[in-house]
Amino acid sequence: MKGWVLKDKNQDLEWQDVADISLSPAEALVQIHAAAINHRDLWIQKGKYAGLKFPIVPGSDGAGIVKATGAETNDSWVGKEVIIDPAMHWGDDPGFQDPKNFSILGLPQDGTWAEYVKVPVTNLYLKPAHLSFEDAAAIPLAGATAFRGLFTRGKINAKEKLLITGIGGGVALMALQFALAANVDVYVSSGSEEKIKKAVALGAMGGVSYRQDNWVEKLKETAGAVDIILDGAGGDGMNDLFKVARPGGRVVFYGATMGNPSVIEVRRIFWNQLNILGTTMGNPQDFGAMIEFVNAHKIRPVVDQVFDFSQVNEALKKMDEARQFGKMVLKLK
Repeated sequence: MKGWVLKDKNQDLEWQDVADISLSPAEALVQIHAAAINHRDLWIQKGKYAGLKFPIVPGSDGAGIVKATGAETNDSWVGKEVIIDPAMHWGDDPGFQDPKNFSILGLPQDGTWAEYVKVPVTNLYLKPAHLSFEDAAAIPLAGATAFRGLFTRGKINAKEKLLITGIGGGVALMALQFALAANVDVYVSSGSEEKIKKAVALGAMGGVSYRQDNWVEKLKETAGAVDIILDGAGGDGMNDLFKVARPGGRVVFYGATMGNPSVIEVRRIFWNQLNILGTTMGNPQDFGAMIEFVNAHKIRPVVDQVFDFSQVNEALKKMDEARQFGKMVLKLK
């Protein structure tokens, strides 16, 4: 069996033989037909992710066909087209992941950028019939993160006003599609006017460039104060988000690509009674509900480009340059 192997940080990946897979009774072997790229993979390559280990086969997202299981009781999965939940060992409390055992496929366990991957049988879900393998591979990590952030943590309601920052990324675009399907009024921000226009074409009510000095005022002129904000950037822009949120509003953070803020305006948080919510990935119930939602609304993810599996390093470079709008997918079969 072969896979894409990262041997150390700041290196290109190499296509090479990897160890054969042995299955425990609770595991399944999935032949990968398509995988996808997340910023997590890029950060691992750059050595900016916690718990690094090398060599590693990256890749959290994948879809394919089950070739074998570790026990006869699981044989009903063999031959099924599946989508993989990359959140491993969430734990018993649905409110938060087990800090000792939780992990995400692709580190520390070898991931989906290989001909085959092993995962717990409980992490298998039938691939939605309306999706190709490429579409299905684009959903898991971004879909689970967006769904939990909006519905489980954010408890968003129809006709509320939602601001999604950083539109163009996988989570942001999945959140846009989910929110529109739930009859939410969506506004977006980005550093790219072109990406804002594309989001509006998909159904967003409007958007602003955060590169403008007065972007908060511009957004308020268009949308007024918003009920809920979904952000994956963090950084010093957090204080601007607090200005956009209505009193009693919710700000949901799923990442911090811009790092920690140098200053937090705490007075704005308590005076406006803001609810600051953190979220990471999703538990099995979130993932199952997300797949049901995708099926019910026949959602197809926004895919920027499908690369041949041989083009992993080219795809990572494109992500590093922030040239994508939507998910980048790797096609193996």
